[in-house]
Amino acid sequence: MTTQELYRRLRQELKRLVDTHRLNESSIELKSRGLSPEEAIGHTRRKDYPILAGREIMLQARFGDALGQAFTDAPSEFCGTLDDVLSLDTENDPHGRALLIATLNAVMRHTGDIDHTVHCKNDDLERCAEAYATRVREGFGTPRIALVGYQPALTSRLSQEFPLRVLDMNPQFVGSVKSGVTIEHGGESYRDAVLDWSELVLCTGSTLCNGTFVNFVDIGRPVVFFGISGAAAARVFSLPRFCPCSC
Repeated sequence: MTTQELYRRLRQELKRLVDTHRLNESSIELKSRGLSPEEAIGHTRRKDYPILAGREIMLQARFGDALGQAFTDAPSEFCGTLDDVLSLDTENDPHGRALLIATLNAVMRHTGDIDHTVHCKNDDLERCAEAYATRVREGFGTPRIALVGYQPALTSRLSQEFPLRVLDMNPQFVGSVKSGVTIEHGGESYRDAVLDWSELVLCTGSTLCNGTFVNFVDIGRPVVFFGISGAAAARVFSLPRFCPCSC
Protein backbone atom coordinates (compact mmCIF):
# COMPACT_ATOMS: atom_id res chain seq x y z
CA MET A 1 0.00 0.00 0.00
CA THR A 2 1.33 3.42 -0.94
CA THR A 3 0.76 6.62 1.00
CA GLN A 4 -1.56 7.85 -1.74
CA GLU A 5 -3.60 4.64 -1.54
CA LEU A 6 -3.78 5.01 2.24
CA TYR A 7 -5.40 8.43 2.18
CA ARG A 8 -7.56 7.54 -0.80
CA ARG A 9 -8.94 4.54 1.08
CA LEU A 10 -9.67 6.61 4.20
CA ARG A 11 -11.44 9.23 2.11
CA GLN A 12 -13.47 6.49 0.39
CA GLU A 13 -14.52 5.15 3.79
CA LEU A 14 -15.70 8.59 4.88
CA LYS A 15 -17.66 8.93 1.63
CA ARG A 16 -19.22 5.50 2.17
CA LEU A 17 -20.34 6.47 5.67
CA VAL A 18 -21.78 9.75 4.41
CA ASP A 19 -23.80 7.90 1.75
CA THR A 20 -24.83 4.93 3.90
CA HIS A 21 -26.02 7.00 6.84
CA ARG A 22 -27.22 9.94 4.73
CA LEU A 23 -25.00 12.28 6.68
CA ASN A 24 -24.94 14.76 3.82
CA GLU A 25 -28.61 15.37 4.53
CA SER A 26 -27.86 16.41 8.09
CA SER A 27 -27.55 20.04 9.11
CA ILE A 28 -24.77 19.15 11.56
CA GLU A 29 -21.45 20.74 10.73
CA LEU A 30 -18.01 19.46 11.49
CA LYS A 31 -16.02 21.65 13.84
CA SER A 32 -12.37 21.08 14.57
CA ARG A 33 -9.77 22.87 16.62
CA GLY A 34 -6.45 22.30 18.28
CA LEU A 35 -6.55 21.49 21.98
CA SER A 36 -4.21 22.93 24.55
CA PRO A 37 -1.84 20.38 26.15
CA GLU A 38 -3.91 20.46 29.34
CA GLU A 39 -7.13 19.81 27.42
CA ALA A 40 -5.50 16.98 25.49
CA ILE A 41 -3.68 14.97 28.16
CA GLY A 42 -4.38 16.76 31.45
CA HIS A 43 -1.73 17.09 34.16
CA THR A 44 0.91 14.40 33.75
CA ARG A 45 3.72 13.31 36.03
CA ARG A 46 6.15 13.18 33.12
CA LYS A 47 6.87 16.46 31.33
CA ASP A 48 8.45 15.30 28.08
CA TYR A 49 5.39 14.28 26.07
CA PRO A 50 5.69 15.68 22.52
CA ILE A 51 2.57 17.79 22.94
CA LEU A 52 4.14 19.51 25.95
CA ALA A 53 7.28 20.23 23.94
CA GLY A 54 5.23 22.11 21.37
CA ARG A 55 6.08 19.80 18.46
CA GLU A 56 2.57 18.38 18.10
CA ILE A 57 -0.95 19.48 18.85
CA MET A 58 -4.12 17.50 19.34
CA LEU A 59 -6.69 18.20 16.65
CA GLN A 60 -10.22 17.48 17.81
CA ALA A 61 -13.19 17.05 15.49
CA ARG A 62 -16.76 17.08 16.76
CA PHE A 63 -19.56 15.59 14.70
CA GLY A 64 -22.82 15.76 16.57
CA ASP A 65 -21.95 14.54 20.06
CA ALA A 66 -19.07 12.37 18.85
CA LEU A 67 -15.44 13.40 19.21
CA GLY A 68 -12.50 12.25 17.13
CA GLN A 69 -8.90 13.25 17.77
CA ALA A 70 -5.57 13.09 15.99
CA PHE A 71 -2.05 14.20 16.88
CA THR A 72 -0.47 16.34 14.19
CA ASP A 73 2.32 18.83 13.64
CA ALA A 74 0.10 20.58 11.08
CA PRO A 75 -2.68 22.19 13.15
CA SER A 76 -5.71 23.62 11.43
CA GLU A 77 -8.80 25.46 12.58
CA PHE A 78 -11.78 24.39 10.52
CA CYS A 79 -15.56 24.57 10.42
CA GLY A 80 -17.41 23.01 7.54
CA THR A 81 -19.41 20.10 6.25
CA LEU A 82 -18.32 16.55 5.55
CA ASP A 83 -18.42 17.34 1.84
CA ASP A 84 -15.87 20.08 2.53
CA VAL A 85 -13.59 17.53 4.20
CA LEU A 86 -13.98 15.13 1.29
CA SER A 87 -12.82 17.85 -1.07
CA LEU A 88 -9.57 18.50 0.82
CA ASP A 89 -6.20 17.60 -0.71
CA THR A 90 -5.28 14.84 1.71
CA GLU A 91 -2.45 13.43 -0.39
CA ASN A 92 -0.34 16.58 -0.50
CA ASP A 93 -1.61 18.89 2.22
CA PRO A 94 -0.75 17.88 5.82
CA HIS A 95 -3.51 20.15 7.15
CA GLY A 96 -6.14 18.37 5.06
CA ARG A 97 -4.68 15.02 6.04
CA ALA A 98 -5.01 15.71 9.77
CA LEU A 99 -8.55 16.97 9.30
CA LEU A 100 -9.52 13.80 7.42
CA ILE A 101 -8.10 11.56 10.15
CA ALA A 102 -9.77 13.41 13.04
CA THR A 103 -13.02 13.66 11.06
CA LEU A 104 -13.14 9.97 10.20
CA ASN A 105 -12.51 9.13 13.86
CA ALA A 106 -15.42 11.36 14.89
CA VAL A 107 -17.81 10.10 12.21
CA MET A 108 -17.08 6.43 12.87
CA ARG A 109 -17.62 7.12 16.56
CA HIS A 110 -20.93 8.78 15.62
CA THR A 111 -22.04 5.76 13.58
CA GLY A 112 -21.01 3.32 16.31
CA ASP A 113 -18.28 1.62 14.28
CA ILE A 114 -15.48 2.47 16.74
CA ASP A 115 -14.91 3.72 20.26
CA HIS A 116 -11.91 4.91 22.27
CA THR A 117 -11.37 8.06 20.19
CA VAL A 118 -10.55 10.50 23.02
CA HIS A 119 -7.10 10.55 24.60
CA CYS A 120 -6.57 9.47 28.20
CA LYS A 121 -5.48 12.07 30.74
CA ASN A 122 -3.55 12.53 33.95
CA ASP A 123 -2.58 9.29 35.70
CA ASP A 124 -4.26 7.16 33.03
CA LEU A 125 -1.12 7.49 30.89
CA GLU A 126 0.80 5.54 33.53
CA ARG A 127 -2.00 2.99 33.81
CA CYS A 128 -1.92 2.59 30.05
CA ALA A 129 1.79 1.76 30.19
CA GLU A 130 1.18 -0.88 32.85
CA ALA A 131 -1.65 -2.37 30.79
CA TYR A 132 0.65 -2.53 27.78
CA ALA A 133 3.32 -4.39 29.72
CA THR A 134 0.69 -6.94 30.76
CA ARG A 135 -0.66 -7.24 27.21
CA VAL A 136 2.80 -7.83 25.77
CA ARG A 137 3.79 -10.33 28.45
CA GLU A 138 0.58 -12.36 28.14
CA GLY A 139 0.36 -12.22 24.36
CA PHE A 140 3.99 -12.35 23.23
CA GLY A 141 6.25 -13.39 26.12
CA THR A 142 9.43 -11.31 26.26
CA PRO A 143 9.89 -10.10 22.67
CA ARG A 144 12.34 -7.56 21.33
CA ILE A 145 10.12 -4.47 20.96
CA ALA A 146 10.43 -1.60 18.53
CA LEU A 147 8.39 1.28 19.93
CA VAL A 148 7.59 3.62 17.05
CA GLY A 149 6.80 7.05 18.42
CA TYR A 150 8.41 8.13 21.67
CA GLN A 151 5.87 7.90 24.49
CA PRO A 152 7.45 8.57 27.90
CA ALA A 153 5.31 6.29 30.06
CA LEU A 154 5.48 3.38 27.61
CA THR A 155 9.23 3.80 27.19
CA SER A 156 9.82 3.82 30.93
CA ARG A 157 7.62 0.84 31.72
CA LEU A 158 8.51 -1.40 28.79
CA SER A 159 12.25 -0.81 29.19
CA GLN A 160 12.06 -2.32 32.66
CA GLU A 161 10.94 -5.69 31.36
CA PHE A 162 11.63 -6.06 27.63
CA PRO A 163 14.48 -5.46 25.17
CA LEU A 164 13.42 -2.11 23.72
CA ARG A 165 14.38 0.24 20.91
CA VAL A 166 12.51 3.52 20.45
CA LEU A 167 12.16 5.38 17.15
CA ASP A 168 10.93 8.92 16.60
CA MET A 169 11.08 11.63 13.95
CA ASN A 170 11.23 14.58 16.34
CA PRO A 171 14.73 16.11 16.36
CA GLN A 172 14.10 17.25 19.93
CA PHE A 173 14.16 13.62 21.03
CA VAL A 174 16.40 11.80 18.52
CA GLY A 175 19.76 11.04 20.09
CA SER A 176 18.59 11.70 23.64
CA VAL A 177 18.50 8.99 26.29
CA LYS A 178 15.15 8.32 27.91
CA SER A 179 14.76 5.71 30.66
CA GLY A 180 18.13 4.29 29.61
CA VAL A 181 17.11 3.97 25.95
CA THR A 182 18.64 6.07 23.17
CA ILE A 183 15.93 7.48 20.90
CA GLU A 184 16.74 6.58 17.29
CA HIS A 185 15.73 8.33 14.09
CA GLY A 186 12.56 6.76 12.75
CA GLY A 187 13.68 6.82 9.14
CA GLU A 188 17.37 6.03 9.48
CA SER A 189 16.87 3.15 11.94
CA TYR A 190 13.67 1.75 10.44
CA ARG A 191 15.17 -1.21 8.62
CA ASP A 192 17.60 -2.23 11.33
CA ALA A 193 15.32 -1.74 14.34
CA VAL A 194 11.96 -2.70 12.87
CA LEU A 195 12.57 -5.15 10.04
CA ASP A 196 15.77 -6.85 11.20
CA TRP A 197 15.77 -6.68 15.01
CA SER A 198 12.25 -6.48 16.41
CA GLU A 199 9.93 -9.35 17.21
CA LEU A 200 7.03 -7.02 18.06
CA VAL A 201 6.28 -3.48 16.90
CA LEU A 202 4.20 -1.05 18.92
CA CYS A 203 3.39 1.81 16.58
CA THR A 204 1.71 5.13 17.24
CA GLY A 205 -1.34 5.91 15.13
CA SER A 206 0.16 9.37 14.65
CA THR A 207 2.16 7.84 11.79
CA LEU A 208 -1.04 8.36 9.79
CA CYS A 209 -0.43 12.10 9.74
CA ASN A 210 3.00 11.89 8.09
CA GLY A 211 2.24 8.90 5.88
CA THR A 212 4.71 6.49 7.48
CA PHE A 213 1.77 4.38 8.69
CA VAL A 214 2.15 2.31 5.52
CA ASN A 215 5.62 1.20 6.67
CA PHE A 216 4.03 -0.84 9.45
CA VAL A 217 1.38 -2.76 7.52
CA ASP A 218 2.11 -6.37 6.48
CA ILE A 219 5.78 -6.31 7.49
CA GLY A 220 6.08 -9.95 8.51
CA ARG A 221 5.92 -9.50 12.30
CA PRO A 222 3.16 -8.54 14.73
CA VAL A 223 2.33 -4.84 14.91
CA VAL A 224 -0.02 -3.31 17.47
CA PHE A 225 -1.09 0.31 17.07
CA PHE A 226 -1.57 2.55 20.07
CA GLY A 227 -3.15 5.96 20.56
CA ILE A 228 -6.28 7.65 19.30
CA SER A 229 -5.15 8.94 15.90
CA GLY A 230 -5.37 5.48 14.33
CA ALA A 231 -8.76 4.47 15.73
CA ALA A 232 -10.64 4.57 12.43
CA ALA A 233 -7.73 3.45 10.25
CA ALA A 234 -7.19 0.35 12.38
CA ARG A 235 -10.83 -0.57 11.82
CA VAL A 236 -10.76 0.19 8.10
CA PHE A 237 -7.64 -1.92 7.51
CA SER A 238 -8.44 -4.60 10.14
CA LEU A 239 -5.27 -3.91 12.13
CA PRO A 240 -4.70 -4.64 15.84
CA ARG A 241 -5.03 -1.61 18.10
CA PHE A 242 -4.78 -1.44 21.88
CA CYS A 243 -5.65 1.83 23.60
CA PRO A 244 -6.96 0.69 26.98
CA CYS A 245 -7.36 3.98 28.86
CA SER A 246 -8.81 6.21 26.14
CA CYS A 247 -12.53 6.82 26.10
